Amino acid sequence: MFKEVKHYCQERNVELVVVSKTRPIRRILELYNEGHRIFGENRVQELQQKYESMPKDIQWHMIGHLQSNKVKYIAPFVQMIHSGASLSLLKEINKRAKNNNRVIDVLLQVKIGQEDAKTGWSDEELHRVLEDETIQSFENIRVRGVMGMATFTNDKSVVRFEFQHLKSIYDQLKESFYKDRDNFDTISMGMSGDYKIAIEEGSTMVRVGSLIFQ
Repeated sequence: MFKEVKHYCQERNVELVVVSKTRPIRRILELYNEGHRIFGENRVQELQQKYESMPKDIQWHMIGHLQSNKVKYIAPFVQMIHSGASLSLLKEINKRAKNNNRVIDVLLQVKIGQEDAKTGWSDEELHRVLEDETIQSFENIRVRGVMGMATFTNDKSVVRFEFQHLKSIYDQLKESFYKDRDNFDTISMGMSGDYKIAIEEGSTMVRVGSLIFQ
């Protein structure tokens, strides 16, 4: 299934993040040996352990909820943080990136799903914080785009609408705040159950795990 998903993404010029959380290193190495280099984890401790145990040319993405007090453990090596869901977290990422002489790619997590457990910025919050240019002043993070998770439902029309909503938010932010920044180019949406819908609605990066490791 990995080759099928990879091929589908490559044909559509979409980046595939293989979600390797809870998977043993030997399984991840199987995909590494097939040439894949981008993997995503949602727990800091597991991400740190896998980074230390595996080849150093892997690009590790932090895709889960991230607490500010855990940023220091991954700041030396993480390639991208998908869960930039608050100003305080972005400040901490910027601080820890500076301490490590790095610039870390970050996505602004937007709440598009209906469940209470979903976290992220609302449209209004994002526009407000970007209008006062606080985020733009951070020199050691590079805002690459947005990330969102659709509602967990079998109703594909709901999922499609939420992905359309995230794409419209990305377009608004690009036009209003990042028009001259070519590296604001990422819409991370779509997982194992809905990645094809996400790609149809404009995703440039999908996070697929269970479908690949089944």
